[in-house]
Amino acid sequence: MSSVLDIEFKTMEGDFTTLRQLGGSRWLVVNVASACGATPQYAGLQEAHDQHDDLTVVGFPCNQFGAQEPGTHAEICEFTSSKYAVSFPLMAKVDVNGEEQTPLFARLCDVADAEGHAGNVRWNFEKFLINSEGSVQRFPTRDAPESLPL
Repeated sequence: MSSVLDIEFKTMEGDFTTLRQLGGSRWLVVNVASACGATPQYAGLQEAHDQHDDLTVVGFPCNQFGAQEPGTHAEICEFTSSKYAVSFPLMAKVDVNGEEQTPLFARLCDVADAEGHAGNVRWNFEKFLINSEGSVQRFPTRDAPESLPL
């Protein structure tokens, strides 16, 4: 089985990349949404991205939870840039659950969080911290970026 670091996904520009190709030695993968009660976590995600040279935060917009990410790629980028000064990479909009689940999230969802939950992503801003060996830690929405063991 290949490493989670080498699973391809689409960028907002429509190209394919992997976590490894994005650079860094640790990655914080997050399914994000612009109209969610947890949307202010963008600020903490940006802070984590800025404060840890070896950490790359990677946002995956998803519209599967309450239709809270209905925007186009351009609208998402404009919102996150103007409201939260997001400079970390945002990828193409994905499904994190279900029939059209992107392969990266299929693999990440196999990992259980500290409470033992594995399987489907439960809501926006669920987080997956991945190290250079491909080991994954999972954190629920309620865990703010500031509280993660970065």
